[in-house]
Amino acid sequence: MTQPAFVRRFRFFGILTVVSVYLLILVGGIVRSTGSGMGCPDWPKCFGTWVPPTQASELPVGYKEIYTAQRVAKNQKLAKTLERLGFKQVAGQIFAHPTQFIETDFNATKTWIEYLNRLLGALIGVFIFLTVVLALPYWRRDRTVFWLAFAAFLLTGFQGWLGSLVVSTNLLPELVTVHMALALLIVAMLIYAVDRSQQERTAVAANSEGLPKRLIPLLWLTALFTFGQIVLGTQVREQVDVVATAANYLGRAEWVEQLGNIFKVHRSFSLILLVLNVYVAYQLYQTRNSQLQRLATVTMGLLAMEIIAGVTLAYLALPATVQPVHLTVATVLFGAQFLTIIRYARQAKTQPKTTYASVVA
Repeated sequence: MTQPAFVRRFRFFGILTVVSVYLLILVGGIVRSTGSGMGCPDWPKCFGTWVPPTQASELPVGYKEIYTAQRVAKNQKLAKTLERLGFKQVAGQIFAHPTQFIETDFNATKTWIEYLNRLLGALIGVFIFLTVVLALPYWRRDRTVFWLAFAAFLLTGFQGWLGSLVVSTNLLPELVTVHMALALLIVAMLIYAVDRSQQERTAVAANSEGLPKRLIPLLWLTALFTFGQIVLGTQVREQVDVVATAANYLGRAEWVEQLGNIFKVHRSFSLILLVLNVYVAYQLYQTRNSQLQRLATVTMGLLAMEIIAGVTLAYLALPATVQPVHLTVATVLFGAQFLTIIRYARQAKTQPKTTYASVVA
């Protein structure tokens, strides 16, 4: 069955955008692991220019005080807005955080790492806008595809604004966590849009005997648990930053022991996720659906990689090179689980009674 050209274009560019978002998550992990989150103290510019400086002599005298004052002024406006909306506790937390008035020393390497992260984010914004444009033909064919792409575009804009708040609040932990959660939501929406755009082709390739719907709640539970584990992982990462700062980034081998209960919960919860994923994979392998079986294999492979990365972090003194890999693999795992839900739910709903061969014939 030959697909229309606009379907192929949307699928190609949609997949490219999803891959780019995952790349941005990886780069964001590198930013965190290298301590480059405040490499640029302002947003969207970096030290007041579109091209960051390469040496401290290019900065104005008293740059720390200048950019701290700018951040505080921005946060005061944000706090007042939150108070008017009824979020007084959240507003108070903005200024209660101990790093609020701390300005980091200029480091050219960290500045450019953060700047490249921002450039990639801007490029992805363009990608998602083009994805919306390429989704226009679906306005008549399947409006859900268009609205998913458009909503992802709006969320990306909000994500950019939220990123500016992350900078102005000096990496406030709560905002960093929300920033990560929104990235996963954007990924899920794009994956759904791309897969739904191929719905006719997927339906034709469905199994002749259909699939039982009883597994769908368990699929959702597993994906939501993974989502929660990723969010919990960002909080562990924030605790690592606190411990590292207190130790002046010395004695890395002792950091894990100082992480407290949140790390223990994160580690223990991974065992629950392992059991759930193995059971789900076993159930998927029992079907005759080759797509779902492949997704189960991919999921188990990603899970194995995630476990190896987690064990490496826990027992080898949190190597900085493994931290972004651990985060990125976790988000890809969530994407694979979400795609499995979509595929399984669709084929369980359609339950076609003719085989693929007979449909083609």
